[in-house]
Amino acid sequence: MNYTIEEITGITGCHCIGNIANLKSKIDTLLTDSRSLTYAETTLFFALKTKHGDGHKYIKELYDAGVRNFVCEEGFDTSAMPLATFLLCPAPLKALQSIATHHRKECNQAHWVGITGSNGKTIVKEWIYQLVGNNQPTVRSPKSYNSQIGVALSTILAEPTTKLCLIEAGISEPSEMQNLAKIIMPQTVVVTNIGSAHQENFASELDKSIEKLKLALNAYRIVFPADDDNIIKAIVALDLKSKQLFGWTTSKDGQNPLGSSATYNSIFVENISSTDVCTTIKLHTPSGQEIEFTIPFIDSASIQNSITAFCTTIAMGYSQKEIADRMSRLEPIAMRLEVKEGVRGLTIINDSYNSDINSLSIALDFMERRTQHESQKSILILSDILQGGGQKTWLYPEVAKMIERQHIDHLITIGPDLYESRKVFKGDSSHYIDTNQFLGSKEIQDLANSMVLIKGARPFHFDRITAILEKRVHETILEVNLNAIVDNLNHYRAMMKPTEKIVCMVKASAYGAGSIEVSKTLQDHKVDYLAVAVADEGVALRQGGINGHIMIMNPETTSFDDLFKYRLEPEIYSFKLLHDLITAASRQGITDFPVHIKLDTGMHRLGFNPETDMELLISTLKNQKALKPNSIFSHFVGSDDSQFDDFTHQQFALFDSASKKIQQAFDRHILRHICNSAGIERFPQYHLDMVRLGIGLYGINPYDNSVINTISALKTTILQIKNVPATDTVGYSRWGKLTRASRIAAIPIGYADGLDRHLGRGRGYCLVNGQKAYYVGNICMDVCMIDVTDIDCKEGDMVEIFGPDLPVTTLSALLDTIPYEILTSVSERVKRVYFT
Repeated sequence: MNYTIEEITGITGCHCIGNIANLKSKIDTLLTDSRSLTYAETTLFFALKTKHGDGHKYIKELYDAGVRNFVCEEGFDTSAMPLATFLLCPAPLKALQSIATHHRKECNQAHWVGITGSNGKTIVKEWIYQLVGNNQPTVRSPKSYNSQIGVALSTILAEPTTKLCLIEAGISEPSEMQNLAKIIMPQTVVVTNIGSAHQENFASELDKSIEKLKLALNAYRIVFPADDDNIIKAIVALDLKSKQLFGWTTSKDGQNPLGSSATYNSIFVENISSTDVCTTIKLHTPSGQEIEFTIPFIDSASIQNSITAFCTTIAMGYSQKEIADRMSRLEPIAMRLEVKEGVRGLTIINDSYNSDINSLSIALDFMERRTQHESQKSILILSDILQGGGQKTWLYPEVAKMIERQHIDHLITIGPDLYESRKVFKGDSSHYIDTNQFLGSKEIQDLANSMVLIKGARPFHFDRITAILEKRVHETILEVNLNAIVDNLNHYRAMMKPTEKIVCMVKASAYGAGSIEVSKTLQDHKVDYLAVAVADEGVALRQGGINGHIMIMNPETTSFDDLFKYRLEPEIYSFKLLHDLITAASRQGITDFPVHIKLDTGMHRLGFNPETDMELLISTLKNQKALKPNSIFSHFVGSDDSQFDDFTHQQFALFDSASKKIQQAFDRHILRHICNSAGIERFPQYHLDMVRLGIGLYGINPYDNSVINTISALKTTILQIKNVPATDTVGYSRWGKLTRASRIAAIPIGYADGLDRHLGRGRGYCLVNGQKAYYVGNICMDVCMIDVTDIDCKEGDMVEIFGPDLPVTTLSALLDTIPYEILTSVSERVKRVYFT
């Protein structure tokens, strides 16, 4: 994309004010997230308002960073930014979409494919690309950019030379697809499936199917699973029977469910057979040809997605035999960027499932946000970009600019094309012909104390590089979904007013999830405060690159020096602590050091008495200059239980009265907060200036113990399977008594990893291939045994201890405890793997 501000003004119909000297400026980047700024001079920022944020808040920050072009709502105050040009309009999102719509029309030479459905959109998109996109200039939605914003940003990636565009279109509410259809204008529409996602926003699954199929109103052909009655009804309801319809079915009786439609092309899937490692699919194409192909997957989702990808390519006219041959070479799609601990102080970001310039931009942006501190080097290991359509003359100079903008300290390239183009990279770099040459070099052994982004196309086998650089501590891992944490944060933010601040609890290593990575994600999403229990936790956050407000809930006198040195804001709960901190700060000449005053309104754990201590507390605070109260707070005792609502109201009345007395004694505003996770949801009238989000952030609703979004999964693998006679026992003290001949699997997790011993002896279970496997006998320190007699499994199979399919609330109920204990019990020796 390369338009001037003047051209964009005409396209969008915006009213242009400010510095008219910018009108001829070329724009090549449309920015909607202020955190992703890389090249200010050619960036146009859209100040979008969403449910969870307002881009107008970041305009001044971007202006100070050198951005000079903005699209914002009418009435926005531009007076403080005289060098900037502003495009004013009623809705910046509509302006962004109008640019994308215009650009789509400019790139009409490409074949545009719109992919919709509830699940599988990204997999189908990537597999269509693997089947037919590698040998022609192709643009596809980065990752899963399928929203009202994402579709617009994906569309503008197309260029005059692009031949194929694969664009995802996702909706969550009625009336959203019309905008996306207008932007994409697809010739071919692919429907993966219609599932239960976002069903709460639609009256029925049929209504949702009709909304999704609106993507095809002006399309030429539609590819869809014909066994879904709602999709068939939606085609009829929208009068789409005149389109070229390619429906695949597993039913002989369902080969033409639309009856009178003369354009129906039936694809009959006659047989699906799987082994341990692959699946063979036999089907009959619309031309009557019998085709058989094999895919290297056995799960039902991959089977369905592969059939959809195959049907799409033959509907578009590609050779059935050639596509069938390529199906066996389909590669798994990593849906996430993974962050792992590496050897020698390395942090590894693994994104080696593909390599194209758009996904490289996303990965570099992710890496920049994850850098822990200024002294940590950033290293990019990059393979040839095979998806560049063979246009090396412009591709690698553009990659070089991108790397320079992101301030990568050292570049390692692997591949003949990059080696040939090595002179375009001006910074510190080294270059290798192939992966073997790099693996045999001294450089890989010398990599240390750096953040390393590994970005490579699969033919270069970068998994061999990650295997050497990753720290392998344990076969048991805790997977942490950073996107789910953001979703939970936004779940609670949606209950708040825009003016209300939020404190996120990241104590106890972020409830076991890992405080540094979680805190970086929260810092990215502009939370106001982070809170930990003790100063050591706060120091670790500072050393890990966290620079925002950090509250220390249980400060100790021995930690005062760390509080001052690392700008950690302590809770003050007693006169002794108050006097000691005043004395320590005064000795060092510190003034106005921020503190947070805790009042005990009924918990009777820590805090000043709101009825008897206020006069002395106010006097003490006013007669010193070392400390300054930033907030006053208390803690609800029973906001998660309606039987205590009367007591909750009494607590608030006590807090309200006492905190107002303190506020009245000071001219400056002091924040007040009392709501925890349950309080945020149940008592919006008590939100005051700020709320504190704890267990809700980690996916557990404390009021009804339901799961909001699962943020972590504790997984391990089967080490060994033994056939044990019914007369034998299993484990220590012969507690594993059998009632039948059994298959017993050993898995490498025990109470030293945080697996509670009380789950043993058949009380609890884990999941093996989705089925319950009960613990047999006593759980040992490092290993435990499970009964897999009735489960089809083998050594090496994955085991879920808790996660999306086995919630921590299930385990906490079995143990008669709370989810907090399950989450925080996972030991430090269990490797954390973060993904987004």
